[in-house]
Amino acid sequence: MKLIVGIGNPGKEYHNTRHNIGFDTIDLFTKKHDISNPKEKFNGSYYETIIDGEKVTLLKPLSYVNLSGFVVKKYLDYFKINIDDMLVVVDDLDQKIGSFKLKTNSSSGGHNGLKNIEEQLNTKNYKRLKIGISNNKNIDTKDYVLGKFSTSDRKQIDDIINISCDIIDEFIKGKSFNELMTKYNRK
Repeated sequence: MKLIVGIGNPGKEYHNTRHNIGFDTIDLFTKKHDISNPKEKFNGSYYETIIDGEKVTLLKPLSYVNLSGFVVKKYLDYFKINIDDMLVVVDDLDQKIGSFKLKTNSSSGGHNGLKNIEEQLNTKNYKRLKIGISNNKNIDTKDYVLGKFSTSDRKQIDDIINISCDIIDEFIKGKSFNELMTKYNRK
């Protein structure tokens, strides 16, 4: 069983904000696969489906970004999912718009959602797909991540989210994470 976690904030006021890349990715993935009817449990909205014989749970924690780890831990425990079968999709201030990186066993990079996941799981050894949102040092970080994309940035982000859905498909279908990193991570 695979768990795909999209990090973001619940509520219409956060729709299309930089911090909601994970939610946007889950939304597009479910649309592409015609997956509907989310359920709610443990302060998370989730979809259950089967893709190529693999049971998949797609999760959007509803606890706000900074508390995502509490929800992720409950899903891993309740559904008895191995941490090796989890992929977290998250925004990354340290990468420019239009870039992404697959990582495992690395630091949170200052991202409070990833910090909370590490705290709750007692490890930083889990897989993540970090999507670049750039950074603007002239704007307070909180205001920046909760801000909306410009039209041109949104186009680049939508392209990356499309690629992210391909990555998720390959992850679900059993491609090794090392192979995915080799294939998708750009130098």
